[in-house]
Amino acid sequence: MLRHQFRHNMLMCSLWECFTLIFQISTQCRQQKEDQIDVLLPEYQKEIELIVEKISVFKPTIVVIELPPAYQTTIDSLYHQYLAGKYQLGRNEVFQIGFRIAKAMGLQKLYCVDEWSGNFTENIINLMSNEDSEEYLAFEKSFEDNADLSKKFQKEYLFKTKGILAELIQSNDEENIKKDLGNYLIGNFKHEYIPYDFTGVDFETGRWFSRNLKIFRNIQRIETQPSDRILVIYGSGHLNILNYLFECSPEYNLVKTNDFLIK
Repeated sequence: MLRHQFRHNMLMCSLWECFTLIFQISTQCRQQKEDQIDVLLPEYQKEIELIVEKISVFKPTIVVIELPPAYQTTIDSLYHQYLAGKYQLGRNEVFQIGFRIAKAMGLQKLYCVDEWSGNFTENIINLMSNEDSEEYLAFEKSFEDNADLSKKFQKEYLFKTKGILAELIQSNDEENIKKDLGNYLIGNFKHEYIPYDFTGVDFETGRWFSRNLKIFRNIQRIETQPSDRILVIYGSGHLNILNYLFECSPEYNLVKTNDFLIK
């Protein structure tokens, strides 16, 4: 599928919302308790095995996961324990999907590339330094009390009604990915403490858009060969930016995840 010899095939796979459940609820995971499942139950383990089988058709030579580089030593240790049969997989997608695929492909490691540090302008740094100020309280309120809440795109969770595979296909749907980006362009993004300032824009630029550019750069830092095939396992919210970056880059050839999941 390489368009040019120097391009690396990329498979971006949204898995976070499927596996950050029960004991590992994250701020990105908004399921109500009644929507949650335990992926360690036999019926879900069987479905996960099917998902791993489908993604493995891509034959990745590099697996990238949503953990900061500071966790690399820990992940290396756990993965090698898993290869030796001494580690029972936890519920996180890193283990349930990442470890299984890496083992099936005979890989010796997975790559931690996440980045959380913000890159904020001076006005945002000053804002965040005083949580008792009227300006900060107005900013905080803008996340949940704004005129755009009815415009926000929200998917129906399919875990319990249709299964993990159906949820994964929905999260990787191109139209859903585009709509998800729209959530970052309304609400608190439009917050202005003083008319015509850029408080919301500056915050999201430093918090979200800068973060994804740094994640992309961390992936670029991985030593690769022209024939490498890179599987990126990341939260669905990141796909709307990372997919675009991979599509535009002359170094990568983005492959559609659902071409593998729907087969």
